[in-house]
Amino acid sequence: MSTPCYLAVDLGAASGRVIAGVVEDGHVRLEELHRFPNGAVNVAGTLRWNVLSLWSEIQAGLAKAAEQFRDDVVSVGVDTWGVDYVLLGQQDELLGFPYHYRDSRTDHIIEFAVNHVPRHKIFAQTGLQFLPFNTLFQLIAMRRASPGLLDSAQRLLMMPDFFHWLLSGSQVMEFTNATTTQCLDPHSGNWAEGLLRKFDIPTHIFPEIVSTGTKLGSLRGEVAQQTGLGRIEVVAPATHDTGAAVTAVPTLHTGAPNWAYISSGTWSLMGVEVSQAIVNDRALELNVTNEGGIDGTYRLLKNIAGLWAVQECQRSFAKRGKSFDFDELQNLARDAKPFRCLIDPDDSSFLAPDDMPTAIVAWCDGSGQAAPQTEGEFIRASLESLALKYRMVLSWLEELTGVTTEVIHIVGGGTKNELLCQFTADACRRPVVAGPVEATALGNVLVQARTAGSAGSLSDIREIVARSFELKHYQPANTADWDAAYRRYHDLLSVPRR
Repeated sequence: MSTPCYLAVDLGAASGRVIAGVVEDGHVRLEELHRFPNGAVNVAGTLRWNVLSLWSEIQAGLAKAAEQFRDDVVSVGVDTWGVDYVLLGQQDELLGFPYHYRDSRTDHIIEFAVNHVPRHKIFAQTGLQFLPFNTLFQLIAMRRASPGLLDSAQRLLMMPDFFHWLLSGSQVMEFTNATTTQCLDPHSGNWAEGLLRKFDIPTHIFPEIVSTGTKLGSLRGEVAQQTGLGRIEVVAPATHDTGAAVTAVPTLHTGAPNWAYISSGTWSLMGVEVSQAIVNDRALELNVTNEGGIDGTYRLLKNIAGLWAVQECQRSFAKRGKSFDFDELQNLARDAKPFRCLIDPDDSSFLAPDDMPTAIVAWCDGSGQAAPQTEGEFIRASLESLALKYRMVLSWLEELTGVTTEVIHIVGGGTKNELLCQFTADACRRPVVAGPVEATALGNVLVQARTAGSAGSLSDIREIVARSFELKHYQPANTADWDAAYRRYHDLLSVPRR
């Protein structure tokens, strides 16, 4: 008998992959079939996504899957980062290259928006963290700068839904990614049309919202023929990559709120799983977000600029003729002096600086700290500050839920950074369980498997992950030193205590 294979198209901000997942005997294994670069393209001073190049690479990956797995392939699903979107016009024409979330057109857009509709009213209707690149603010910026383009639009699709349209012809939006837009009312589960109208955003462009695991149709005939896959199913996984990653957190305590997760990569998404969105004045004050999960769950979380500073420092060092891989950077950071200086990774000066080390020096100068001098000091400052930000966010999550976190699960690429994992345990005073690295692809694959009947509940999915991968455990150490650093960090960021 054949062993069913499910294909995950996993698109990140820096690269994309087509990954095959095979589920057999209560275990899952992954095989990367095709990897390709991704990133912002500068077009006449704007930052865009080259979605046509991505589509070409996706088809190349699907063709490799057909060669290797042939008739065993059951379905394919796409997950990507959140917030960015594609506009389609008459006859489904692509209306320009989509904007990248780091494009400068949303600079100061939150100030404009809250002057038009008060911040607390926006939060009450959306429950989402205020970030300038949220879809709502991108659309407000487009309405101001390019109203004709928005008027020509007939359909808005988030990135994964756009590729699902290319695969199957469907024009719907999967729930987990819809909740990242700041255009959805978490109480009703419908689009916040009243809010959208206040900003003169056309509501007819927003498609039907479908639940995670929905069958979207079979592969378009021309795509099936070109790739050699045949008319396999296209299934909507948790299309927001964090939603997919949290689906694959290997906790054995699904339904209990006493564990936290960090989906760690360029961004760190730190949160807890709750049964309903938490939308109140304190949540607004702390600027947390409520994003949809599977099986009626919500992810109460905070978006944190994760390994972005480290990645950008690495790029800057290379420009200066000093190329280091991540292991070398970890070793340099390990040997550097602890707590020389601390930064806020979420400060706006670090969002898209011309040079990250220069931005870090400026932040330290402005806060009266001795700036880093060596490559190791820059990396250590970035990692220590990130771990301390985790502790701060953890305290907020515990306050909002009234539940003490007993363990932190870290999934995603950041699990490879053992120094950060240990720093997280030390700073947060909690055990850390790290792994798996490929949580996003696993969540994607296992939702497809569940749709096909090869997996059961959310608990079942997580048990499959726990059985299939070796996890690494970190215990807190040096807690007195980290407590002192946290007090200093807290004062630096001037966050009101409660």
